[in-house]
Amino acid sequence: MLVAQLIIVAMAGILLGIGAGIIIRRKMLESKVSSAEEYSKKIILEASRQAETIKKEAELRAKDRLYQLKVNFEEETKSRSKELQDRERKLFQREESLSKKIEQLGNRESKLAKQETLSTNRELELKRKKRELEEIIEEERHKLEAVGGISAAEAKDMLVSSMESEARHEASRVIKKIEAETREISNRKAQEILSLSIKRYASDRIAEECVSVVTLPNDGMKGRIIGREGRNIRALEAATGIDFIIDDTPEAVVLSGFNPVRREVARLALEKLIEDGRIHPARIEEIVERTSKEIEASIKEAGEQATFDVGVYGIHPELIKLIGRLKYRSSYAQNVLQHSIEVAFICGIMASELNLDTKLAKRIGLMHDIGKAVDHEVEGPHAIIGADLAKKYGEPESVVHPIAAHHEDVPVSSVYDILLQAADTLSGARPGARREMFESYVKRLEDMEKVASSFKGVTKSYAIQAGRELRIIVSSDKLDDFEAALVCREIAKKIETDLTYPGQIKVTVIRETRTTEYAK
Repeated sequence: MLVAQLIIVAMAGILLGIGAGIIIRRKMLESKVSSAEEYSKKIILEASRQAETIKKEAELRAKDRLYQLKVNFEEETKSRSKELQDRERKLFQREESLSKKIEQLGNRESKLAKQETLSTNRELELKRKKRELEEIIEEERHKLEAVGGISAAEAKDMLVSSMESEARHEASRVIKKIEAETREISNRKAQEILSLSIKRYASDRIAEECVSVVTLPNDGMKGRIIGREGRNIRALEAATGIDFIIDDTPEAVVLSGFNPVRREVARLALEKLIEDGRIHPARIEEIVERTSKEIEASIKEAGEQATFDVGVYGIHPELIKLIGRLKYRSSYAQNVLQHSIEVAFICGIMASELNLDTKLAKRIGLMHDIGKAVDHEVEGPHAIIGADLAKKYGEPESVVHPIAAHHEDVPVSSVYDILLQAADTLSGARPGARREMFESYVKRLEDMEKVASSFKGVTKSYAIQAGRELRIIVSSDKLDDFEAALVCREIAKKIETDLTYPGQIKVTVIRETRTTEYAK
């Protein structure tokens, strides 16, 4: 019984709680609805206020616009009124002038009427003149009416055409002045950029040279290097590909070879053999192989260090190796790797001054001479060789073309081509960069021109492009086209056999026919 009562009480409490919850939730909903209604009323009131404000602003703008149009109309009306008044005044003045003339004619008529004693012929003459004058007056009056009746559009067209002619003349004068000023400013700016690039890149003026002479501790070491019946020196030459010249030079062995990397391998291997003291074919092969691996590692490290110093990334590993090989390549005693780094920095400085892509300029400058790393193995100008290598290993055309054009082997097509040429000249032609004597340079150019002039039919010869090209002009009446091509080939062979020069020389023969007549 007690349990039943408790259950009933509990059920009653639950029902009361549910009822109270429903009542409370209904009141909360009613409160939210009322607050939402108030908020919506506020939004509507605010929107109506904003709409009223926008309406007033629009009315004010419309009134301002109408006022401005009214002012413009009044000004235009005043201008037209003034123009019409001027025309009326001119017409009035002309009318007064005509009135005076008519009055004068009337006076003359009265005088003529008083002179009845004059002859009939004179009267007739006077009447004729009077008629002529009346016709002239009528004609002048028509002209004035035509001038006075000209439309505003026609007058405006006449004025516009006159002003347009004057404006064209003034504009052409201003354009010429601006072009002259722009040309002067651009020349001055180019000089400032070049001087600033030189100042900002303060490089050492010491030229490096790859050593091709190995010093010996004594002359007795020469016999050990040669070996029994020359087997040691033959093993050295076979393993390195370099000629070992052992002559009367005291305590020295001269290494001769076109490949600078092989020459460096031979030099280091020979120094290690001399230091070790064990010189025989098996030991020679072992030392040369070990030294070759060390040089390859050194080449890769030098290339990576150069790209890191310049700040150029994403270069193909084979191109990095070619850059590193330039460490053992020199041009007139200037180290080519150091020269390439200098060119990269100078290109970057000039590009930053011109608001160009600095990273692209540095990339071009660093790789511009990679053709020199293999120019002893591949025929052709080092610029073209380098461009082919860059293209082969995935470099874009914006890098390939400046490399090919930096010695004008191909035509210039972008500002980066010019930047590379300028930077290459600054690095290679600055005082102390290269050791070629001026006298020997001039003599080499004179010898080239002398060789060309020694052939039959050659009228003029010019050594251009710092001795990289020989331009020859032949007489058209002495040589035909076939003979000109033959002379070009013979001159190139003569230069190969008689002269010593770096790289290669382009021989160009020009044959042209000119006809001249005189008009007397």
